[in-house]
Amino acid sequence: MEFEDGSRATKYTTLAAGPGFRHELEIRRSRFITVLRRSADEDAARDLVTGLRREFHDARHHCSAFVIGPDRMVQRSSDDGEPSGTAGIPMLEALVKRETAPGVTDLSDISAVVVRYFGGILLGAGGLVRAYSESVSAALDRAPLVDRNRLRLCDVGVPHADAGRLENELRSNGFVMAETRYEARQAVLRMALPDTPSAIGEAGSRVAALTAGASVLEPRGTEWIDVPR
Repeated sequence: MEFEDGSRATKYTTLAAGPGFRHELEIRRSRFITVLRRSADEDAARDLVTGLRREFHDARHHCSAFVIGPDRMVQRSSDDGEPSGTAGIPMLEALVKRETAPGVTDLSDISAVVVRYFGGILLGAGGLVRAYSESVSAALDRAPLVDRNRLRLCDVGVPHADAGRLENELRSNGFVMAETRYEARQAVLRMALPDTPSAIGEAGSRVAALTAGASVLEPRGTEWIDVPR
């Protein structure tokens, strides 16, 4: 069976959709304002930085990091005037190394910007690394996260008279039914399945068994959905 492999991952963790999340720390008189926002692409991530530069126009630094894509292939960071390697990279590592479950590091489609108001006390390179890393980690501790799952939509054509029975039987077997479409010659049941060969193979076998081989599973497109934690 052929799969659409624009990305290999079928599940990852991201920030809940919405205007974003903010958290502030004060470290040795400097204010570190962290803003997290869900970002589907690099343009959205850069737009966040641009907007915060306008909002906090009098701040000295607007450091940023973002991770994009189900397979986290796009990763960028910026020190924005802080000593090289003391802000953007620690922020990026806080995102990339974040455990969303024991042993699982799959956080993606998320941008982090830390706005710093200098408080007059130099933190040194080590202090800056800790401050920027801690700022992002503390925000993630409080931010609403969701699971994002890729589902494979599959169609099953059956006679009109059998549609209701088959749909009920599939539901009772634990399958997610997306919709039923009634056409001139048949009814088409749509299933939403985990986008893995094993899950689709199991569903195909179940459809064949329930219809005595009269109907087959026809894979269609995919769809990403958010699942609250």
